[in-house]
Amino acid sequence: MTAALINARSRPLLEGGLPEGVEPLWFESHDQLLELAPRADVAWLDPIPPAVAGEFIARAGKLAWYNAMSSGVDWLPLKLLAERGIRLTNGAGIHAQSVAEYAVMGMLTVAKGWRDVVRAQDRHEWLMGPPGKRELLDSKVLIVGAGEIGGRIAEILRAFGAEVTGVRRSPGPGELGTGEWRAKLGGFDWVIAIVPSTPDTLRMFGATEFSAMKRGAVFLNFARGTVIEQDALLAAIDSGHLGAAFLDVTEPEPLPADHPLWSRDNVHVSMHLSGRAQDALFERGAARFLANLGRFVRGESLAHVVDFSLGY
Repeated sequence: MTAALINARSRPLLEGGLPEGVEPLWFESHDQLLELAPRADVAWLDPIPPAVAGEFIARAGKLAWYNAMSSGVDWLPLKLLAERGIRLTNGAGIHAQSVAEYAVMGMLTVAKGWRDVVRAQDRHEWLMGPPGKRELLDSKVLIVGAGEIGGRIAEILRAFGAEVTGVRRSPGPGELGTGEWRAKLGGFDWVIAIVPSTPDTLRMFGATEFSAMKRGAVFLNFARGTVIEQDALLAAIDSGHLGAAFLDVTEPEPLPADHPLWSRDNVHVSMHLSGRAQDALFERGAARFLANLGRFVRGESLAHVVDFSLGY
C-alpha cells in the first residue's frame, strides 16, 4: 500500500479518483503534517510555506516522490532530495495560460498607457487623447525561456501580429541559444524573462544587458527577482534608456513599501500574482497529481520530473 500525504484542501478534488493501492493521509495543520511525515511514500503538500516543506522532507524517511504544483522549485531543498533519491515533479505548464495572459496584459498596459487611463477615471477626467499609442502588431519580442509558459506567450502574441523569437538551451528553428541572445538584444522592442531560477540564471540581466537593449524597449520579468540586478534596472529606467518595466517578481518579496520600484510611473509591479490568477489552478494540479499517482503505483515513469542537475 502506498501512503500518500496530501493537504486536506485538495480532498474534494481527489477523493473518488485515487487509484487502488493508495492510502491517503490527509493533513489539516503543520503539526499534523510533521506527525504523519514518517509514514509518507508520496507527498503533495500545496499550499505550504517553504520552511515547513523543508522540515517535512527532513522527517519523511520513506519518501520516494514529492509533488510540487509550482513551476519553480528553487524554494525546495533540492540537494537533499537528490541525495536521498527522491523524485520531484513540478507544475510546469499548469500556470502557462494565466502567466501568458498577465504578460500580454502587461504589454498592453504599457503600450496603451493604461495606468494613465485608470488614473484619469479616478479623477473623473475625460482624456482628449490616448496616453499610449504603441501597437503589438509588427513589434519584435524576445522571450528568454521559451518553455511551456514562454511558448504560450509566444502563441498569443503571434495572434496579435508580433514577431516573436524564443531563447532556449536547445534552440529550434528560428530560436536563439543561450550563448546567442545577448548579442541580439538591440533588435527587440520587448524582452520577456521567463527562465527557471538556477545558478545559471542568477543576475543574468544586469547593466550590460539593459544597456544593450534598444532605447525605449520594455522589459518584463515573470521568472524570479534574482534573475535581474534591480539596481541596474532602476538605473536603466531612470536614465530613460528603457521605456518601462513590468515586474511580476521582485527581490525581496513582498517588496518593501519604501522600495523605489513602487514610485516609478513607468514600472509596473504585479506582486507575483500571474500564476495564481486563475480559478482552475488546483483542479489542474489535482488532475496532474492523480495521473502521476497512477503511474507511481504501476511502477511507470512520472511526468514532469525535475532534473536536479538543471534545477527544473
